[in-house]
Amino acid sequence: MSKVLNYGMVGGGPGAFIGDAHRKAINIDGKARLVAGCFSRNYEKTLLEGEELHIERDRLYHDFAEMAQKESEREDGIDFVVIVTPNYAHYEVCKAFLEAGIAVSCDKPLCVEPSQAKELETLAKSKNLQFMVTYIYSGHVTSKNIRALIDEGEIGDIRTIMGEYPQGWLAEEDISGNKQGEWRIDPALSGNTNCLGDIGTHIENTVYRMTGLKIKKVLAKMEKIVQNRKLDDNTTVLVEYENGASGCYWSSQVAIGHDNGLRVRIYGSKGSILWFQENPEKFQLFKDDGSVLEIHRGHGAIRPQAAKYQRLPSGHTEGWLEAMGNLYSSFIDCLMAQKEGKFDESMIDYPTIEDGVDGVLYISSCLKSQENGNIWVNFEE
Repeated sequence: MSKVLNYGMVGGGPGAFIGDAHRKAINIDGKARLVAGCFSRNYEKTLLEGEELHIERDRLYHDFAEMAQKESEREDGIDFVVIVTPNYAHYEVCKAFLEAGIAVSCDKPLCVEPSQAKELETLAKSKNLQFMVTYIYSGHVTSKNIRALIDEGEIGDIRTIMGEYPQGWLAEEDISGNKQGEWRIDPALSGNTNCLGDIGTHIENTVYRMTGLKIKKVLAKMEKIVQNRKLDDNTTVLVEYENGASGCYWSSQVAIGHDNGLRVRIYGSKGSILWFQENPEKFQLFKDDGSVLEIHRGHGAIRPQAAKYQRLPSGHTEGWLEAMGNLYSSFIDCLMAQKEGKFDESMIDYPTIEDGVDGVLYISSCLKSQENGNIWVNFEE
């Protein structure tokens, strides 16, 4: 059996940032090749992108439904699909490929409505299909190492967590010509949230993947700061976890001076941890005896379960693309093992459909809090 899998992509056409990023991340390890696509609702754009990517014309499709059906019927059909469309389309596209028996990698958020998310989860499990939701920041070596240290009890019992994700790229009212921004603030394409669903959900998942803590309830304030904006561009969420710890998550796309400032502070009974996404090669560990350790990727302090993803020696920067590549490495390894009859769930080291469902429930709970006067709301099950 070939050790290189075939994959297809829905979305990610000419000028789309995220589709190109996924393709580059998958190419890092060379474990899968792109052989099919429906890159745009405009077939001419699909043909243009397909020619650029050297894909055979008979595997460039008019729509995702045609692609799912025909690829499932081919002996050399795709092993998985990468879905990088605007949020509103995620549910229908994911469903079509799951029903066709094809594994899925979907950009976050998984979909718009909790009922849709739970339906996709049930369908994926009934078909015994792998399903990854690309919460990219959990793929960093340092992020994985933080989880290892917390599991070892390095900082004791977690007491409180501060998460923030400021950006400034949507601070202006006029964003005409900004393709990535235009669809995100359009409810018809983005769904019922912008800032929270685009970057706030990354805080929720990154904290969960680092700590394992489940949310019990939330209190959210979702603001539309820029005049005439229909969806939130600044959100603050108070969090209570099932273990009794508290948290505060702030996300903003109107914070001038910030680019992609995801930062997590985790405070425990024996120490605390500070991690900054824009400098993911290291993190700080503060001990209760007053000592401060700065732990760098590429050195012996990195635990084996994280170190296995290191590609370069210390001092040779690994970043966002490598983090996504790490997720795809685990995802594709699981798919290969499944094909060979060697798969075990302990092999999974990527955000799954369950992470995706939790992300949609988090957004839904925050919306419910906002709509009812910024009250505490139990996390939906």
